[in-house]
Amino acid sequence: MGNDISKEGFDGPPEVLKGRDIASVATYIKSKDCKNVFVMMHSLQANLARLNLPYPEAVFEINFFRENPVPFYTLARELMPGKYRPTPTHSFVKLLHNRSLLQMCYTQNIDTLERMAGVPEKAVVEAHGSFANQHCIECGSGYDQHTLKDEILRGEVARCDECGGLVKPDIVFFGESLPPKFHNTIGLLRSADLLIVMGTSLKVHPFASLTQLVPESCPRVLVNMDPAGDIGSRPDDVVLLGKTDEIVRDLCKELGDDWLEELEALWKETEKYTSQETEAEKAAGEARLQLQPKLTEEEKLKQEVEKLTEDIGESLRIGKVPTSDDDSGIPAPEKEEESPEAQAAREVEEAVATQTVKPEDADESDKAEDNFASPTAEGDATESKL
Repeated sequence: MGNDISKEGFDGPPEVLKGRDIASVATYIKSKDCKNVFVMMHSLQANLARLNLPYPEAVFEINFFRENPVPFYTLARELMPGKYRPTPTHSFVKLLHNRSLLQMCYTQNIDTLERMAGVPEKAVVEAHGSFANQHCIECGSGYDQHTLKDEILRGEVARCDECGGLVKPDIVFFGESLPPKFHNTIGLLRSADLLIVMGTSLKVHPFASLTQLVPESCPRVLVNMDPAGDIGSRPDDVVLLGKTDEIVRDLCKELGDDWLEELEALWKETEKYTSQETEAEKAAGEARLQLQPKLTEEEKLKQEVEKLTEDIGESLRIGKVPTSDDDSGIPAPEKEEESPEAQAAREVEEAVATQTVKPEDADESDKAEDNFASPTAEGDATESKL
């Protein structure tokens, strides 16, 4: 659907690149023809998938949030910035900026990892919003970030000081418009000399449609665990399958020792994010550990996921995907009957016109989007799975 995976790929020779391999990409990046690099990065869809919720989209539907904000607030404890450390992949985006190549990084991340890696705010478009700001969904009044964090950690639902309405971070829910910055900057993609897409299934639109807005002559590089979208259908598309951090390091090796050294130095700077627990969080964690038997890190992570799944599942109070006849009142995601080609064309138009995010099939979430960072049992960030 939408950006369908190219089954056979383009079978002719490349027109801009010397070849469709990592060495050719490096050669092109160092050439005078590569001046404007754009990056697209992954989302949290796979993190939702591992929770095995009966209807995961409901957690991020604005109408459902109005009726029952508890599932989102439960999940927010897992998603809040501070539990994750930026990875070498995020530091690579910062490296592109340092080399005056990065024009814009479009990310589906909501945890501000790109900012934490040092990418300037002006060079980041958080297409699905982030935890950087928060407002009342009724009157639009701002809300104190630290107060909201404390309430999330306590499991409390935040209410607006002005009107008593529900407060949420400025994360784009299904049914809400994408941020103005997304709409105002997508025209820049027409000037792209290189598009690098990392760790995304390209299933959520209109974000996924951005790959079709760069010129036909622009090389597109997919760095992912699996093929995605229509990357591979153009003469200068390059598909690099594998763990994203490893491929990024290999690319920097091809670019030169100075690139690799700078990448590792930039990533080392993110060590300060390996633990951002408050004293209260640490004390609570230590108390829990004293009551639990000794577990391996894998067992601890599994236990956390199971507990979170149970908490959210209970608050959702649903056992199947709702339909229009369900008592829940939540509309099921629409599934339109149209050809992949027609849908792709329509969604590119929507990317420019409507700017409204929508879910694709959550049951088909791909493992590649879980590439970037994973929490430990204590909530500290650890090196990525890449």
